[in-house]
Amino acid sequence: MFFVPMTRSNAELARSFDRMFDDSFFDRVLTPVSTEKGPNIGIRSPALDVAETEHGYTIKIDLPGMGKEDVKISIDGRRVMLEAASAREEEKKDGERVVYSERSANTYARSFMLPMEVDQAESNAKMDHGVLTLVLAKRSSAQPKKLSIS
Repeated sequence: MFFVPMTRSNAELARSFDRMFDDSFFDRVLTPVSTEKGPNIGIRSPALDVAETEHGYTIKIDLPGMGKEDVKISIDGRRVMLEAASAREEEKKDGERVVYSERSANTYARSFMLPMEVDQAESNAKMDHGVLTLVLAKRSSAQPKKLSIS
């Protein structure tokens, strides 16, 4: 028997476990991915990258096949919630029958917390080639006001 050295740090390992058990873990496990009669009905958790600057966060989320009208973003303090759903397009022409189909409707959902609250008025979102980019400004903490004594 021999030992294999572990190259991951404890923080990376903890993040891996957190990602595995995110909000939609049980939905992915308990919801069937496909049925005999219909398309994929499972909710997918999209991959994302988060970068932080002094003034805010830049988040890139992969949403292949989605248009900007299909995506709903809500922000509540530090919590960011994303939902995206596309309808399955059925294009049948007269005299045509579908022999095989793998394309289906997709549903994505993801929710995560940021270290600081987000200023919604200064934030924006952009969709480009199936990648949603969120630029979320950090809410500036209120500076203590000094009272003058009269």
